[in-house]
Amino acid sequence: MASSQPILLGGPTAVGKSEVAPLLAEKLSGEIISVDSMQVYRGMEIGTAKPTAEQRARAPHHLIDVVEVTESFDAAQFVRLARQAMTGIQARGRIPILCGGTGLYFKALLEGLGEAPPADAALRAELEAKALADLLRELAERDPVTYEKIDRQNPRRVIRAVEVIRLTGKPFSAQRADWSRASGITHAPHFFGLSRTSDDLRKRIDLRVEAMFRRGLVAETEALLRRGLGENKTAMQALGYRQVIEHLRGVRSLSETIELVKIRTRQFAKRQMTWFRKHARLHWIAIPTGEPAPLTADQLLREISGYGERAR
Repeated sequence: MASSQPILLGGPTAVGKSEVAPLLAEKLSGEIISVDSMQVYRGMEIGTAKPTAEQRARAPHHLIDVVEVTESFDAAQFVRLARQAMTGIQARGRIPILCGGTGLYFKALLEGLGEAPPADAALRAELEAKALADLLRELAERDPVTYEKIDRQNPRRVIRAVEVIRLTGKPFSAQRADWSRASGITHAPHFFGLSRTSDDLRKRIDLRVEAMFRRGLVAETEALLRRGLGENKTAMQALGYRQVIEHLRGVRSLSETIELVKIRTRQFAKRQMTWFRKHARLHWIAIPTGEPAPLTADQLLREISGYGERAR
């Protein structure tokens, strides 16, 4: 593949992105940029399913372990760091492979970010004290467009939308900036989504969650709490950690916690698929149950090569 045009690889959690991307990078002389809002935090290893040492040895990975769990991280920081990483990768004559499940970060890179004001501490505290149902009612009244599109089960995003509306007096949906040219990706012909049947994905999620607890998710969470995880509302959104913290506080047993994390992860995967199908133009690759990652990588290579042939 002569072009160093970026390849984008999205899809739900546990679908197999992290297994496929390094194989693809090996074959294409590529480097991987993580598009994951939680893998940026140092120390959050098990619960965020960071690439293994073997996977990282196959290809360089970027935007993993870039901030402490006490620091904030958002889409604007992602866009800035992703642009820097892409520039460096392409300068080395290699191909950037952006891989992850955070749809908002893909969207920010491709379409731009809102011209939104910085957070207001006093207003943020006021909104955080309100019930989610009250915030959603206000959002529906003042910005029905955002209300229809937003993940209404994510308090952090709902609070931010209402905060911006109150600070600016304008709908959150109207505050956009055209960053597409600055991002370095004016269009994305190689934007692939990986998918599996519901039963297959469910089994993979359940096995992954069980493996996380066997590997020491509880101990990792305890260590992160000592480092300040509990004070970072963004990092606390990461699946598994919040539920483990509740377990440590005696809210539920370990077995109940494991089952709850499975349920929350399946719900999250469903929301990811809904988001990608609604907000992004992906070329979907359905992975058959039991298909080894190298076969999936080979199919992606054929699709990429096929596009190159059609473009000529």
